[in-house]
Amino acid sequence: MFLGIDIGTSSAKAVLTDADGEVAAVASRPCTVSRPHPLWSEQEPEDWVVAAVAAVDELASRLPEAVAAVAGIGFSGQMHGAVLLGADGRVLRPAILWNDGRSHRQCATLEAALPALRAISGNIAMPGFTAPKLLWVAEEEPEIFAAVAKVLLPKAYVRWRLTGAMVEEMSDASGTLWLDVARRDWSDDLLAATRLTRAHMPDLAEGSAPVAGLSADFARRWGMRTPPVVAGGAGDCAASAVGLGAIAPGDAFLSLGTSGVVWTTTDRFLPNPELAVHAFCHALPGVWHQMGVMLSAAASLAWAATVLGAGGTGAGAGEAELLAPLGDAVDGPSPVAFLPYLSGERTPHNDATVRGLFAGLAADTGRDALVQAVLEGVAFAARDNLAALGQAPASIDLAGGGSRSRLWARICADALGLTVHRIEDGEVGAALGAAHLGRMAATGADPATVCRKPRRLETFTPDPARAEAYSQAWLRWRRLYPLAKEFAS
Repeated sequence: MFLGIDIGTSSAKAVLTDADGEVAAVASRPCTVSRPHPLWSEQEPEDWVVAAVAAVDELASRLPEAVAAVAGIGFSGQMHGAVLLGADGRVLRPAILWNDGRSHRQCATLEAALPALRAISGNIAMPGFTAPKLLWVAEEEPEIFAAVAKVLLPKAYVRWRLTGAMVEEMSDASGTLWLDVARRDWSDDLLAATRLTRAHMPDLAEGSAPVAGLSADFARRWGMRTPPVVAGGAGDCAASAVGLGAIAPGDAFLSLGTSGVVWTTTDRFLPNPELAVHAFCHALPGVWHQMGVMLSAAASLAWAATVLGAGGTGAGAGEAELLAPLGDAVDGPSPVAFLPYLSGERTPHNDATVRGLFAGLAADTGRDALVQAVLEGVAFAARDNLAALGQAPASIDLAGGGSRSRLWARICADALGLTVHRIEDGEVGAALGAAHLGRMAATGADPATVCRKPRRLETFTPDPARAEAYSQAWLRWRRLYPLAKEFAS
């Protein structure tokens, strides 16, 4: 048996898989985000540990014999978050998250100070990345910065708490702006630009490599026969790719999680920072990827459920209430347009301060039209991402919580002009990929054997008439961005 633990923004999730990589059980615990000031987004690292441990506690309670047999563990997690530790290992301040926009001015400082930044990191400086956050702390909280001994990303922090090893792997390290992505090593020049050195960084490893063993205390807590091997793991997007079998050049998927991702696997480092495309290492040796990122995907629907008063109990109940009246298909684009820039946007705008909007409201506009516009706005943002990547795959797998919706899948097919596949276990992709990496670390298995494509549950092909209508609606939608900037934070 193998265990994957994903440290997400909204929850920590644990997935148990069997020797064939099939999901045996899933457990999760919620996490909350704090927004104490405009543009800020923070979490307490201790909350991740508590949630992750509680999720595994549940699995151990439900399936004690299966958990006892776990041989390998992989961690995945939200990328870019800055966990600052003092020399005694104490957390110095709340973690600054991937969707925090406070450091947008420091991004310009970094670019000016180090003209080679884009060439080395393969990416434009964005406030979501880790390096600008540390420069903000240096300038705004100098006493805290002076006390920083180590900087860890979210999953690396939780792994350290469970194993005692401070290690980071290549996919997550790529999102810091401190990694030489082509060489797969920390860059002394990039670190120096934020007043740091290699001493502040954890060791580096590949995602499928064994890097630690679970501590004896936690092995006893969960009734494990021997402490499992722990893998390097992956950032959430790369872990999802491993779970989806997207490990060969040309493999592609669209993830509709809290944020949204358009992914394509590459066999070499292919930077395109001018359009805010991310060029990162994959979690497997010798493989890279390109990625377009939307900061609010399923988060946009969750926001709509809140402001439109959708009720229900349990995770996702409000969203389900919003979607139910729309059924599984719509005739064409909503008369209302929605820009999903609730937390700014990355690809292709690299704009932390832009904000979302509704356009085309009328006296008879109802809730259904607004909800449909939210779904379409995210799909149009995904089309923007595909355009920035400069390549259009013949088809694309749909992952993340948004993949539950047949309607959203159909809208994506029409809005993107691509065949879209809903897939098995599409909602647990990151934790599943983490479990696969744990399996490879524990057994040395070939990635091609472990990372199989998931079973496709349903396929949606673009309807020619709707696809043409959506193409015209997308062109109108794109013209709203300059207007949205008038309301920038």
